[in-house]
Amino acid sequence: MLHLLTPGNTPPFRRLLCLGAHSDDIEIGCGGTMLKLLHEYSDLSVHWVVFSSGEERAREARASADRFLEGAEKKNVVVRNFRTSFFPYEGLKIKECFEAIKDDFSPDIIFTHYGKDLHQDHRVLSELTWNTFRSHLILEYEIPKYDGGLGSPNVFVHLDEPTCRKKVEIILESFRTQAEKQWFSADAFLSLLRLRGIESDAPTRYAEAFYCRKLVLL
Repeated sequence: MLHLLTPGNTPPFRRLLCLGAHSDDIEIGCGGTMLKLLHEYSDLSVHWVVFSSGEERAREARASADRFLEGAEKKNVVVRNFRTSFFPYEGLKIKECFEAIKDDFSPDIIFTHYGKDLHQDHRVLSELTWNTFRSHLILEYEIPKYDGGLGSPNVFVHLDEPTCRKKVEIILESFRTQAEKQWFSADAFLSLLRLRGIESDAPTRYAEAFYCRKLVLL
């Protein structure tokens, strides 16, 4: 297995773009990776965009993002209010938002939804990510859900248990509006992290997983 980053090495990136359809998507999909990167590298700039959120969920999203991005040198958190579950019909306006992001921020790595996700909002964001950022490194994260749809990822970020538990703790504390949903639980989030740790033979036992369509090794 190839390890592209090792502790102490200077990373070939400085600017991270995180895109999420709903208020907790980024945290669930790549929150552990963000915590690890911001702990190990002190000079990262993060642009964090949530596309669908009501007033209460927007407050949760901003509070959560602030906790995940505590170590960032620069951060910009944007929360939009596109109608949940209607992204395929809001495509033009969402595309305009993508074009505005591209004009304002030039990312080295983009985190977005898995392109084959069974939630229509997630798929739209993934499609527009690839449509807008054609020459960038894009890592697609996964969201466990009732619909299923988890695949076989090909990129893994190994995480230690304290980082995983911190990720889950922030999610559970930040998004109180989701507490009654049957999928919103510590064991659900930790079980997927443990499964991906098994698949990638993580010495730390846990991992977040991503789907990468294109990667150029220089």
